[in-house]
Amino acid sequence: MTKGACCAAIVWHHLAFYGPMSDVAAQVTPGIIEWLAEYARIAVQIFLVMGGFLSAASLAPQGVARFGSPLAKIGQRALRLLAPYSVALLLAVLIAALVRPWFAHESVPAEPTWQQLIANALMLQDISGEDALSAGVWYVAIDFQLFAAVTLLFAFSRRWPRQWLGLQLGQWVVLAMTALSLLVLNRHSELDMWFVYFIGAYGMGMLAFWGSQSAKPWSWTAALLALGLLSLEVDFRLRIAVALCGAVALLWLMRVPSDSRLVDWLGRQAPVRWLQSLGQMGYSVFLVHFSIVVLCNAVVSHVWPSQPWLNWLGMGLAFALSLLAGRALYLGVEARTPSLRSVARWELGLVGAGLLVSLVGARLSM
Repeated sequence: MTKGACCAAIVWHHLAFYGPMSDVAAQVTPGIIEWLAEYARIAVQIFLVMGGFLSAASLAPQGVARFGSPLAKIGQRALRLLAPYSVALLLAVLIAALVRPWFAHESVPAEPTWQQLIANALMLQDISGEDALSAGVWYVAIDFQLFAAVTLLFAFSRRWPRQWLGLQLGQWVVLAMTALSLLVLNRHSELDMWFVYFIGAYGMGMLAFWGSQSAKPWSWTAALLALGLLSLEVDFRLRIAVALCGAVALLWLMRVPSDSRLVDWLGRQAPVRWLQSLGQMGYSVFLVHFSIVVLCNAVVSHVWPSQPWLNWLGMGLAFALSLLAGRALYLGVEARTPSLRSVARWELGLVGAGLLVSLVGARLSM
């Protein structure tokens, strides 16, 4: 449910941030558009916390690695991320090429270069200094970095399985890395292309999982609060405050028995079921929605260039189409077990389509 709500928030953030529909709609609802553009993106912090929570649950639920080969684990993660990712970027390249001749707007990516295509295909766009082909793909690269880092950490730390003060070595290292990020590294925006910038929120999610499984949840809660409040005292950042609240809430919510009356009642509510469904396909929606936003912006600004309420209607339509496109991507690609061959095929298709678009664009401009 939470993942679905955060996914919806990110889509609406991009709808508000990337005009021109939102620019026209802001004439009648400036406060709503401004809030969505400025604050809805904070939902990414909850994604990071939940990512850390799920990583701890799958990699080291007791603080010790329960997987075999770390490289195999990282490879599986890469394939699962890259399969829908490459399809979504292929769609982004094609839609940008479709609207570029008649929709001159800064949100439309320029014709891609081969260096840009390869960097994006390998999730290295920020590290290599290349422009992203779609909004939000930076998060996919960071998610992979975080997962790979903690996988290698637990693979290394299981060589020393002894506990210190009730915690395994890997848990101590996660605690230390979380503190270092929150107190120092997360305060330097030039590091935001690397996992160390984000492991503060991600690490709090991991601590929240171990706390939810512990016989002493208050001790874990105290550790989270101490880390979070100290980092906010050093340098207040709204994103860290949201991540802290999310981690503490997640710790205690996951201690509620799954067969409780509250959980049963919530599970029967239509909005909750809808958010759960959205959360299940949230990654695909996250990947594909920007292309839909660009396309709808192009069409609506051409048909209704100055009518605020019709542009609001266009934003709502873009949101609905983003969910439909995300569902199609989820069912057609993400929900299937990816193979190296299928991922390579989509990656090559992305690069090939991008090069073809650039070639055609160059010929037409001659």
